Amino acid sequence: MLDALTALVTDTVADAASEWDVSGEIPVGVLRGLSAKGVLCAEAKPEFGGLGLSGADNGELAAHTGALCSSLRSVMTSQGMAAWTIQRFGDRAQRGEFIGRLTGGDLAAVAFSEPGAGSDLAAMTTTIRREGDEIVVDGLKTWITVAGYADWIVVFGRHEGGGAVALVPASAPGVRVTRVAQPLGCRAAGHATVVLDDVRLPERHLLAVAGQPVLMLTTIALTYGRLSVAWGCVGILRACLKAAARHAARREQFGKPLLQHQLVARHLAELYAAERTATFACEQASRSWDGGSPEQVQAAVLAKHVAAGNAARGAASALQVLASAGAADGHVVERAFRDAKLMEVIEGSNEICQLMLAEHAASAAG
Repeated sequence: MLDALTALVTDTVADAASEWDVSGEIPVGVLRGLSAKGVLCAEAKPEFGGLGLSGADNGELAAHTGALCSSLRSVMTSQGMAAWTIQRFGDRAQRGEFIGRLTGGDLAAVAFSEPGAGSDLAAMTTTIRREGDEIVVDGLKTWITVAGYADWIVVFGRHEGGGAVALVPASAPGVRVTRVAQPLGCRAAGHATVVLDDVRLPERHLLAVAGQPVLMLTTIALTYGRLSVAWGCVGILRACLKAAARHAARREQFGKPLLQHQLVARHLAELYAAERTATFACEQASRSWDGGSPEQVQAAVLAKHVAAGNAARGAASALQVLASAGAADGHVVERAFRDAKLMEVIEGSNEICQLMLAEHAASAAG
């Protein structure tokens, strides 16, 4: 199945990634088509309309997609995280209805961050409260991936002294979505600001886990997202390595190919090592995820930290090798340079990952 899915993504993207990046838009029909085929949340269970991929296979699919188009991979991450959140936190009726929508053509964003709550998600101020047989959602969410395309926004907020997750139709009264203009990276991923002003919904839109601690809810959901981003960064590294190696073998300077200049060869060696290291970290994290290991949170943080950092440095090295040949707007390496930098910030910045890993190391040392 994985081979068929990667072939489908290859055929879908074809040579359009640069055009999507420059225009800041993936045709919504393309996204809905992939959603209806289950590709955007391929790990969702078949009983809910998903394809039931393992975490490892889903990771390789994310890497393949990330090598072609990080904006499309970002949509895949968002859709997958939305489906995982519903699968993990919803009751059976909610899972059947809403995951079925996400494998049937609908698109979903996941809303964590706020103006005062980025790395510190415990500081979020969005509220989700019950009023009779309805819930009411109020808040402001910023830099929400896919919100510009979304039919559904999976909103994390505060509820009765704990946390909650609400499934908010983007078309509901009181929801306002404003695109982020010309974002640095993943330009076509539909980043947007979402205003939620007295949004009233039936109570079935409140996932069953309501009242649990905010950080527990966000950590469980973010673990999926971090794994997907990490694998996407592996894809960025693979694309950069391929482009740099081809250029170094064909481009001549001072009478010989760039590859024969030791300082250029060093860049390629470091790119190869970065891709291999990131891949190994992601494979280990996916094994932990698939096996239900208690170490899966730390493994995902490690994979995301290693892969994002390696992708940012690797894209810079690739750009150094290609020079002006890779600097044109929309070129695969130019896109990678911008996209990879954004990956060092989202789903837990480098610094937050380092703090989490340091705490884990100290705890393990006793």
